[in-house]
Amino acid sequence: ILLTGDTAAMIDLEISQGVAFITLNAPATRNALNNELADQFVQACEAADRDRSVGAAVISGAGGTFCSGAERGQLEELGRDPAEERRYAALGGIYRAFTRVGQLEVPTIAAVRGAAVGAGINLMLATDLRIVAEDARLISGFLRIGLHPGGGHFALLAGRAGAETAAAAGLFGEEISGLRAVQLGLAWQALPSDQVPARAAELARRAARDPELARKATASLRTELGPPRLPWAAALEVERGAQLWSLRRRHRDET
Repeated sequence: ILLTGDTAAMIDLEISQGVAFITLNAPATRNALNNELADQFVQACEAADRDRSVGAAVISGAGGTFCSGAERGQLEELGRDPAEERRYAALGGIYRAFTRVGQLEVPTIAAVRGAAVGAGINLMLATDLRIVAEDARLISGFLRIGLHPGGGHFALLAGRAGAETAAAAGLFGEEISGLRAVQLGLAWQALPSDQVPARAAELARRAARDPELARKATASLRTELGPPRLPWAAALEVERGAQLWSLRRRHRDET
């Protein structure tokens, strides 16, 4: 378990048989991303990278939800003046949780049970492979709460499953089940929920048998098969300005 100062642990890190199991464990908020959780998550990723015995990582959520997106309370605070330096940096802190997954040196698997909403989809898609529950619920959800997507949301969706999927989920609010996610190319395999953790661990342990080779092969895969459209880093910045505008607008409308 990782702690950041006096903050309660919201991330569990377990290293077993060469696999780093990184679990979001904030059930009170359904594993919503905030700056405290994101900081701990980054610490876990950095610990996994430092440990050269680690050859793969599995990302999951405790309590029946993968990740419910960015914490609403923090979004409300950001909306007061999203361009103010401290709040602008805070939004970037949330982004860093899933961008850090995309930078892990080892191959990564998301074990998705329950819902992945908004930024939770970004976190899921930041991994190299996804094993999902058949009844998992993938919900973009940004527009329904009056926000522009952020974190390179469209680039991630389109990079994994094409422009139609990015439009259907991101613009038109189509919910995607675990079974449908496999059909669309957003996930590798859909299983009954109770089988997801074991399957993700099985695959991760295969790669982890040779950590050094796994790290080198992962670097090659990402270099060769990176997003075919805007680079992810560029997409983050393209979307951030519009997302900040939508946060400010929502705050103005509610006051």
